[in-house]
Amino acid sequence: MLARVANNLFWMSRYIERSEHVARYLRVNYFSSLDAPNELSQSRQFVLRSLLFMVGEPVKEGTHVKETDVLYNICLNPKKTYSIINCVKLARENANSSRDLLSTELYEATNKFYHFVLNYSSDYLVTKGLYDFATNIIEFTAILKAKIRSTLLYDEVYSIINLGLSMERATQVIRIINSKYNDIQIIELKKEAGALVAPTLEWDTLLRCVESYDMMRRFTKSSPNSINTLDFLILNHQCPKSVINSLSDVSHHVHNLSDDTKPQKGSTAFLVNKIYAEYQYKYIEEIEVDFRTFIETILNKLVEISKKMEEEFFYH
Repeated sequence: MLARVANNLFWMSRYIERSEHVARYLRVNYFSSLDAPNELSQSRQFVLRSLLFMVGEPVKEGTHVKETDVLYNICLNPKKTYSIINCVKLARENANSSRDLLSTELYEATNKFYHFVLNYSSDYLVTKGLYDFATNIIEFTAILKAKIRSTLLYDEVYSIINLGLSMERATQVIRIINSKYNDIQIIELKKEAGALVAPTLEWDTLLRCVESYDMMRRFTKSSPNSINTLDFLILNHQCPKSVINSLSDVSHHVHNLSDDTKPQKGSTAFLVNKIYAEYQYKYIEEIEVDFRTFIETILNKLVEISKKMEEEFFYH
């Protein structure tokens, strides 16, 4: 396989995974705020600033943002690099460039996904179509991932695609955790100032953004709080969306693509396994002491893995 084609497969799957997480964060945050038990969490400005923070375009606290502009920019604005429509377009472009390695079923599903987003009315989206749009994005990405699992040989193509999915899932889960943690910090400041607010809803919302609320409640049999929620989403091997599980999947697929039985120092496999082992033996109380540093460190490490991966597998 050409390195260029492998790179196309890798980024196709990353853009698919990215569009799903952005859509779910958008849907869960926007609509959970309607039933929020406190004034701050109900605030449309608070929710919109949270959405912008997650996609990497934060605005200062107190800055007024226009709801229709935010929804359009995140969903259907082709000029915004973080928009869902751009993710879907780039996923399809990468699929086109590696068409002969994809199954007919997967390629057709990707095309259908692309045309759904391309033809969606922006006027309808910003007035009453947000739930429909976000739900369809989530369902389309679920179909695509099912096609990947069921219509491809379990060979190097499958490993490269799943490598992209796992890398992007780890990155997006960390970004979602960081965004909700930022929301909770704002709420805590308001609470200290005397406002009647509580962060409990935000931990619930965080779990729902990662599609892990029911799993966490069954696992812990207790209400979400900072310790059990962060532990479940970052360090719990039984949670399929956890960061540690994504790193484990990355390690597995890198091993499938590497010819070395023992990873060489400085190789992708060596770097991934080193980072995986480090977080495998961490405990959440240690992480929570300086959570901002943890977020910055792990995101930098994921970028480092991605760069090393591209050097080793995609730039020959």
